[in-house]
Amino acid sequence: MAGAGKGVRGVPATLCDVTMHKTVDVSVDAMLDDLRTLVEVESPSRDVDALAASAKVVASVIESRLGGEAVLVESEAGPHVHWTGGGEPRVLILGHHDTVFPLGTLERRPFRTEDGHATGPGVFDMLGGLVQAFHGLATLEDLSGVEILVTADEEVGSRSSRALIEERALACGAALVLEGAADGGGLKTGRKGCGTFQVSIAGRASHAGLEPAAGVNALVEAAHQVLDIAALARPAVGTTVTPTVASAGTLDNVVPAEATVVVDVRVESSAERERVEAAFAALAPHLDEARITVEGAISRPPMPESASAELFAVARQLLPDLEGKAVGGGSDGNFTAALGVPTLDGLGAVGGGAHADHEYLVIDAMAERAHLVAGLVNAIRNA
Repeated sequence: MAGAGKGVRGVPATLCDVTMHKTVDVSVDAMLDDLRTLVEVESPSRDVDALAASAKVVASVIESRLGGEAVLVESEAGPHVHWTGGGEPRVLILGHHDTVFPLGTLERRPFRTEDGHATGPGVFDMLGGLVQAFHGLATLEDLSGVEILVTADEEVGSRSSRALIEERALACGAALVLEGAADGGGLKTGRKGCGTFQVSIAGRASHAGLEPAAGVNALVEAAHQVLDIAALARPAVGTTVTPTVASAGTLDNVVPAEATVVVDVRVESSAERERVEAAFAALAPHLDEARITVEGAISRPPMPESASAELFAVARQLLPDLEGKAVGGGSDGNFTAALGVPTLDGLGAVGGGAHADHEYLVIDAMAERAHLVAGLVNAIRNA
């Protein structure tokens, strides 16, 4: 972050002359047309062919609205899309085009607009946010200093895109993240660090009826480990440690030789990140001859609210009724904030139901959110 009393790129954080940019309006109908286009190209994470098709469509929409060339950056996860308005980098618009929904979801749940909502796979997380940003930026006469990066693997940990995200965030000096809004339309001013651990247990098989004592029961060991792991949580300081998936055994008359436990972890501080990772590394078996292997880490560092304070203050000047909220979910904003880059998240669609069949976007909020992104970009570049 910039030093005390300084704002983005070292200028005063108080921008009293900031106003919402509305000299050119946006067309909600045009935004909905582009949203339909993106939704109808399904883009499940890890499906490289589907993501390749999706990236081409995202690039086409960017070029049609903003001009220039959107470059596809190939990766093992699928193509990321990068666009720049030229000039000195000043602000990174950050999003993703992968979704959690498998191919075929669109047939069951096609894109629709009804009763003030748009529905369909990915409308809220986060295709609606992409469309709003593109149309908001199109209202600006000058796009120099603006970069857009739309990645292909945010939903599965951003392993192939993290280095590129960090490179461009450091180059730009400010990041605006297009994840869906918080409840009630607020912005996301803080996020927990998050990660996944897998605890693998090796025992020894034996006949469950004839020689149960000759085996080492990996399922029993897993039960001990689940209790030990759950006890690592510290809700009072925002740390959740939640065993989520377990598997063990082969047949009902065989002492299980193997078991696995998958654990979701969320933390609010770096100190808690270090404590929890150390505790997983120190897990020890309860049964003689059982062996434990731990994989994983808290891969997204916490995004403290201090990382968003400067930009949130500017957003409040644009829309005084905006609220900020710290949330438990992670995003690529965790990476940019951890670098000290001022980061504001939740600038995407207003709606709800992320990752669920009832996912929706509020149509009446689209124009305001598009102008909010444009106003923030103007404020950052003019500071």
